[in-house]
Amino acid sequence: MQIENAVVLVTGANRGIGAAFVAELKSRGAAKIYAASRAGDVDVEGVEPLRLDVTDPAQIEAAAAAAGDVQIVINNAGVSTGTSVVSGDLATIKQEMDTNFYGPLLMTRAFAPILRANGGGAVINIVSALSWFTMPGAGAYAASKAAAWSLTDSTRLELAGQGTHVVGVHMGLVDTDMTAGFDAPKVSPSAVAGAALDAVESGLDEVLADDWAKLVKSGLVQGPSERHAQLFAALSAS
Repeated sequence: MQIENAVVLVTGANRGIGAAFVAELKSRGAAKIYAASRAGDVDVEGVEPLRLDVTDPAQIEAAAAAAGDVQIVINNAGVSTGTSVVSGDLATIKQEMDTNFYGPLLMTRAFAPILRANGGGAVINIVSALSWFTMPGAGAYAASKAAAWSLTDSTRLELAGQGTHVVGVHMGLVDTDMTAGFDAPKVSPSAVAGAALDAVESGLDEVLADDWAKLVKSGLVQGPSERHAQLFAALSAS
């Protein structure tokens, strides 16, 4: 489907990739943009702010009631806490799962009937190359993103019958507040948003938004030890 004249909802729209989506949607002529954030304070001309915490089912239902004309849902809101799965705080691990997995799940469940009524539309899930590998200190985030990848595949199959196109977007480090402490090559938020919207318009199901995502995906045919050795070598060289 085309972005021009479409009605789109973006979660986590107040900064980073979410803000880049808002800008890119405006430039492509979207008819209406619901910019959702926890505080509901996105102040962009021509954009409708929406108060939405994706970990709160009641707020998700309220958003669905308020935005019944949506044709594209962009599940972008996410959190990374740097928590390990073995020794990390369980409440923090649950926070990552609630935001990165259950958030997109509940959003998709709430908006699937709306998308069906509005012609099928599309769902974009911002996943991560960390859905396919992990590293010390990133275990909780990687687990939540692996779950989000599986969610993306499952909803793609389940929503195919109603004509809803589901896109999974994978990338390495993106130049946002979340990665400010990492000294490594980063892709721009606008490049990620642009590639995701291109996929909607072209019918592509999966986006590998940078070279790192392509490298990680290519290594899935390897055994775990070989795969991790290759990725850690690439990290050391970057």
